[in-house]
Amino acid sequence: MDGQEAQYADNAMRAIREKKQLPEIDFTLHTMEDGSTVSTQERVCKGMSPTIEAEDDARGDVQAPAFNTPTQDQITSPLDRSKPNLQFLKQHLYREGRLTEEQALWIINGGEEVLRSEPNMLEMDAPITVCGDIHGQYFDLMKLFEVGGDPAETRYLFLGDYVDRGYFSIECVLYLWALKMWYPNTLWLLRGNHECRHLTDYFTFKLECKHKYSEAVYEACMKSFCALPLAAVMNKQFLCIHGGLSPELHTLDDLKSLDRFREPPTHGLMCDILWADPLEDFGQEKTQDYFLHNHVRGCSYFFSYPAACAFLEKNNLLSIIRAHEAQDAGYRMYRKTRTTGFPSVMTIFSAPNYLDVYNNKAAVLKYENNVMNIRQFNCTPHPYWLPNFMDVFTWSLPFVGEKITDMLIAILNTCSKEELEEETPSSSGPASPPLPGGTTSAGGKGTEGMDPDSVEFKRRAIKNKILAIGRLSRVFQVLREESERVTELKTASGGRLPAGTLMLGAEGIKQAINSFEDARKVDLQNERLPPSQEEVRRTSDAARDEAIRRATREAEGDENLQRVARRISVSHPGVSTFSTPIVSYVPPSPLSSLSSLLSPLSSLLSPLSSLLSPLSSLLSPLSSLRSPLSALRSPSTVPHHVLYTQPNNPYSKIVGDDWERDEARISRSPICTRPFF
Repeated sequence: MDGQEAQYADNAMRAIREKKQLPEIDFTLHTMEDGSTVSTQERVCKGMSPTIEAEDDARGDVQAPAFNTPTQDQITSPLDRSKPNLQFLKQHLYREGRLTEEQALWIINGGEEVLRSEPNMLEMDAPITVCGDIHGQYFDLMKLFEVGGDPAETRYLFLGDYVDRGYFSIECVLYLWALKMWYPNTLWLLRGNHECRHLTDYFTFKLECKHKYSEAVYEACMKSFCALPLAAVMNKQFLCIHGGLSPELHTLDDLKSLDRFREPPTHGLMCDILWADPLEDFGQEKTQDYFLHNHVRGCSYFFSYPAACAFLEKNNLLSIIRAHEAQDAGYRMYRKTRTTGFPSVMTIFSAPNYLDVYNNKAAVLKYENNVMNIRQFNCTPHPYWLPNFMDVFTWSLPFVGEKITDMLIAILNTCSKEELEEETPSSSGPASPPLPGGTTSAGGKGTEGMDPDSVEFKRRAIKNKILAIGRLSRVFQVLREESERVTELKTASGGRLPAGTLMLGAEGIKQAINSFEDARKVDLQNERLPPSQEEVRRTSDAARDEAIRRATREAEGDENLQRVARRISVSHPGVSTFSTPIVSYVPPSPLSSLSSLLSPLSSLLSPLSSLLSPLSSLLSPLSSLRSPLSALRSPSTVPHHVLYTQPNNPYSKIVGDDWERDEARISRSPICTRPFF
């Protein structure tokens, strides 16, 4: 060792001895966003509400989940063994408890039997409470019964849309169907446009049934949905339907003659009473047409003020009460008729803070003694689900992969600015990872025909491997951005989700949803009649492939990565290469697995083994993760989530060429539920 090297060694030892002590950090304490400090060794929410009624006294506290399925004695009522125990069922579902498959089928089939015996068009007298869309918001449904009154003492009419978009749809079905078994003559359920196979398969309900129960439960629900009545006449004055009027609806007898025991068609009277909407400028139309094509829904019609007035006058009715559209205040009264001075159309919406982003109020309509009252209520906290019921590993794998590749590149980039600027004859021009068969992508140089023992061969191989890491990093970035499209947890600013959560993707995450109208516009595409699954798959695959190609082009143009590759290849010309094919990216299967990424890197990083040994122990468990990433979506595909609900891109063959597309995990909704804490 010469004098200069000895001086370097002395300086290094002195730097180690005189190294400043890092400040001590107490990792058992965590500072919250509001500045408060909590212990990581204790539960943030310590209270356990023993009953639903105690929720007001323990607001914000978490009930212990119900892990055990109930016995038959628990689920059946002691007063009537042929019916469910409503109080137990209500509490059990409130605590996220589940029934056995047999118990769930018993309730669904029991409710269907009652529904099947009812006519297409129900008739009931006042007093009655009319409720709009529920959309799987079970905890808000419990609030609705608080506001509207106990179903044992209050007459209810629900206008449909009990499922989809929310993550507690099966709980809503089970409880409402159980109520129907108990109160067949005082609680009525109409069909909404979401009570069908096409929408429940596209959004979240089918996935929820398969996740929480089984496909048999889903099939039983579909069968019972076909038994739901389509309309009701309240107090011989009000026509109650889910959607709106139809060109084929002239008299109430047209409703009575329909065959409702089937899937709703995409056109015709049955479609229209489930899908139609009043014109946005209802009452101030610039057209004399009664009906216009509903471009928002992609099917059915908009009906005008003259159409509503003509129908009401012809059938001697006072008003049309419907649901189907989210309302900021929970309800909307449309223009009054000239003959009666009563609103020609009323819309009721009973899902507060719809999709956890609308920030709307919910409402129910109480009609008694010829007096109509609107009661509003706000949302109730509820447990949190990742979009499409994903597990945390599937959801977070793209984030982990991106960070791993970032760490590897950061470790390789341990050189000075002067070293990075070094150029060698062999490093001129960008090099790209070789494709199968010994070729390279455009602009790159292959190693075919070169002597494997030559320094130039090894340099070029090392450069290609590092560039492959860069491409892989970009691919992980694309997947991570897709996860951001699926869900972006609420920030501290207003407690609202970013707009990108719904459907705008990573580009829209910076734009926050500040109003009900913003949320409605962003989510408008999910209000349409969904496309076929084949069309969704084709569109999603094309969008994904384009994103991957764009990421690859960006990686090829990354000058910093090129300099790192040149520097490493020059500094370590003697590094041995491996005999297996060099890591490459070939769309549409960008990732074989994390283990396939780490395996070839071992020879590349052998000079850095002392630095990577702690990292390898960290990464080894990840190499065994082979969960398909097909649950990643764009609303719904968000849900639907989503947050969610335009469906997301279903990723196929992400974690190995032998993986098939996991149909059960394809996203249906872009909307994500609100965190409970």
